[in-house]
Amino acid sequence: MTESQRTPDELARACSDAMFSRDRATQAMGARLLDSGPGRARLSMQVRADMIQGHGTCHGGYLFALADSAFAFACNSYDEATVAQGCSIDYLAPAVEHDVLTATASELSRKGRTGLYDVRLENQRGELIALFRGKSYKVRGTVLAQESKDD
Repeated sequence: MTESQRTPDELARACSDAMFSRDRATQAMGARLLDSGPGRARLSMQVRADMIQGHGTCHGGYLFALADSAFAFACNSYDEATVAQGCSIDYLAPAVEHDVLTATASELSRKGRTGLYDVRLENQRGELIALFRGKSYKVRGTVLAQESKDD
């Protein structure tokens, strides 16, 4: 099936699946791709013992990485290769070992070569752990063309 024959949801899922299959960092964290669609994505990750820092909570780098991955899947959902132009995160509550975190990315704006995305990071109780904002920049190429080169 060509990109033009796919619905926007099918195209977004194909892009997410292709990216996830190549994303060793996200896989190594134990993250799972739960859902994706045009301009949105949802990933989850369980906090492991090796993710705990000196204060007994999940290291902020893992929280950032999970949110950044959700952002990446959301902004690449149109089969246009897109990278981060800038990101920020606000840590609001600690995550602890065994917590299951869900990162939900949603598109706020997408015009020309840039986009703006928010990611909510919540634990299994629905408590807000962090808020992430990412700015995207469209570069040359497509997500699915990369998949064809790898085959």
